[in-house]
Amino acid sequence: MDSKPQNAELPFGSAPQFRLKAGLFPLTQLDISDYEHSCFEQQLRAKAAEAPAFFQHTPVVLNLEPYQGTLTPPVQEMAALCREHGLLPVALRSPDDVIQEQARACGLAIMPAGRPARETADTSETSETPAAKAEPETAAPTSEAPTARPSKVIDTPIRSGQQVYAAGGDLIVLSSVSAGAEVLADGNIHVYGALRGRALAGVRGDTSARIFCQSLEAELVSIAGTFKLDEDFRGQHWKSAAKIRLDEQTLEIQPLS
Repeated sequence: MDSKPQNAELPFGSAPQFRLKAGLFPLTQLDISDYEHSCFEQQLRAKAAEAPAFFQHTPVVLNLEPYQGTLTPPVQEMAALCREHGLLPVALRSPDDVIQEQARACGLAIMPAGRPARETADTSETSETPAAKAEPETAAPTSEAPTARPSKVIDTPIRSGQQVYAAGGDLIVLSSVSAGAEVLADGNIHVYGALRGRALAGVRGDTSARIFCQSLEAELVSIAGTFKLDEDFRGQHWKSAAKIRLDEQTLEIQPLS
């Protein structure tokens, strides 16, 4: 007699319980140029004390491309120190095969190598001819048309825990951004109320992106990966209308007039 168990067949007709989707999630990158256990730990502790809100389960990429130490860094030990102080390493970036193997053993993803920040500028300078420079002037009435990009407009407050991202363009918030919320844009960010939480403009590397707000009260502001925490602007610009731009790898905050 056949003793085949009931319900042995796979439920091919059932509805799928998951699906794979591409997503864009900006991550904080920790650029590591050298490593010595006690010094690294002390600097992490000091930075966490300065900005405790930022060091609360924040996912980070350990970037060892700028690493100049003579010894191969202990990735597992480095990641453990980060976790002790509230950072959550999720990936690593390095061209070194030995370092990558350590990262895989720790369960970290391997990120593709980054491109030097000056590469784009150098390429444009060498490829630009005098004729190319003159072309925008002859087409002045329509020269700005190719740079036009769509805007995402939000007319309600962005609450704590919410994340709003404007892909391919600017983000315009006609209300306020609450503490614990996150706003992101490939282009500029405009907030017509109080900007609390985190604001990240130019998340795909647009160094010309800017952030504008009527009241700067953010936990973190970032343009093209360069960021400042609230302790950096709690003095002169705190709770005032401000505009933020990137000037040679440094965020510059000015009054919004």
